[in-house]
Amino acid sequence: PLGNLSDCPNGSRWIMDVFNECAQDGWDVASIVLGLASIGCFIAAAFPQFYQACRTGIMDQALSIYFLLGWLGGDLLNLIGSFLADQLPLQVYTAIYYVLADLGMLSLYCYYRVKNGARAFPAPINAAFVFLSVGSLSSLSLLGSASTEDPGTFKGRSLLSAPGDELGPKPFSRTEIIGFTIGSISSVLYLCSRVPQICTNYKRKSTSGVSYCLFALVMLGNSLYGLSVLLKNPEPGQGQGDYILHHLPWLVGSLGVLALDVVISFQFLAYRGGRPGTLEERDALLGEQDES
Repeated sequence: PLGNLSDCPNGSRWIMDVFNECAQDGWDVASIVLGLASIGCFIAAAFPQFYQACRTGIMDQALSIYFLLGWLGGDLLNLIGSFLADQLPLQVYTAIYYVLADLGMLSLYCYYRVKNGARAFPAPINAAFVFLSVGSLSSLSLLGSASTEDPGTFKGRSLLSAPGDELGPKPFSRTEIIGFTIGSISSVLYLCSRVPQICTNYKRKSTSGVSYCLFALVMLGNSLYGLSVLLKNPEPGQGQGDYILHHLPWLVGSLGVLALDVVISFQFLAYRGGRPGTLEERDALLGEQDES
């Protein structure tokens, strides 16, 4: 539904109509623009890896399954947590795309694992994959029905409380506490998901089969995403510090992983032009023996 400017004096009409979010000054507009730019980066990030996977055919060797599962788990919890903790609408929309892109990446990984004749996944990985996939699809359907039944759920933060005379802390509701906790776990999964990929690159002494554009665009998207949250004005009556506290897990999840992504970037530089890993060499030798 179209937004109501009565609760948002001097707000931008098109932002209210499109995003149902209050943008009263340049900082709020900049937050929206950076949020849209971050979504564009995340949308584009998956395609270079899809192309690299189709070109090399070794996606199952180049990417760590624990990296993909950790990424999906973090994105799933990020989606649920941002919805429950009343985060910005753009945060919710971006989180929905994260989950869809992760499912596509995992599907492509499984395809090349089967195509390359690799051994089946261990039972714990199979269970985690099924659990996360079912949980993702269920969450998307539930959030879709919730947004249809209660359009006010996705209203901007500035529309959810009456202006106050003094700056003060905004109390957490029980739902927000649950969402905050889930968002915190999501941030931990984001941080932990990079470690298996760093180890995989180190063991192979190669980044062949991994697209650097994936990590470069994710780094840019996370930076813009974090800035979009930081530039947004707090609710009327809410202090800047209290606003940061309410969004802290999502800021850590977006800005905190930048350090680990920088480590992966150095690995691309260190292993640039290097020999393929032992796993790829072994597969090539086995292929030559079969042909002979």
